[in-house]
Amino acid sequence: MNATATSVRAQVSAEEWQLRVDLAACYRLIALYGWDDLVFTHVSVRIRGPEHHFLINPYGMMFEEITASSLVKVDMECKPLLPSPYPVNPAGFVIHSTVHAAREDVVCVLHTHTTAGVGVSAQQGGLLPISQQATVAMQSLGYHDYEGIAVNDEERPRLVRDLGTNNALILRNHGLLTVGASVADAFLAMYMLENACRAQIAAQSGGASLQVVDPRVLAGVPENVRIVFKDGAGQLVWPALLRKLQRNSPGYDA
Repeated sequence: MNATATSVRAQVSAEEWQLRVDLAACYRLIALYGWDDLVFTHVSVRIRGPEHHFLINPYGMMFEEITASSLVKVDMECKPLLPSPYPVNPAGFVIHSTVHAAREDVVCVLHTHTTAGVGVSAQQGGLLPISQQATVAMQSLGYHDYEGIAVNDEERPRLVRDLGTNNALILRNHGLLTVGASVADAFLAMYMLENACRAQIAAQSGGASLQVVDPRVLAGVPENVRIVFKDGAGQLVWPALLRKLQRNSPGYDA
């Protein structure tokens, strides 16, 4: 472990350090799966406590570079709470602080600008029930109309309203957002939503009529998900994803 990592780890609780490791892993996984957009999207984690402090990426680092110790800790006014040579993305702060303030059940907020996600977000029909992944993602999905780059506080109440109690939000003409009670849960929700969008764009590119899932089948999806995922899907896949990272992008936990 390098000196910087040792210094940061010595200043934070064991719980915060574990959140840092999981969040850094999430950034590395986003890069590994090709969901990153240079330095312009963001994932955040709320640190438990009444202060609503949270961790977010240093604005200017590629996701493949991010480590547990390089994450920026800020308060609800975007004031850094530990020294960092990097600022925080203003749009990232507006979106993430809004969700963290409104949803006490949410630990992690994940936002992407993938080609497939933006493509589906620009379609009037939104996500269509044409794949197994889509049927799962649609069980907890909202939509938010585009209001420009998210730097205006006036947009906050509408973000809260449109997310509601859902675990996913399609930001029209913008991208995708997922939330979870853990980093693992938010990542898995994004994995499912992203793959559903990719499948939709691929199916539409063929030019043929699309076969939608029967509404009677859709009605049974929540019970199917409960049986397959056993109410713990994120934690089911997370250890395997960390092993994948150790093989392909080690060093995130420094």
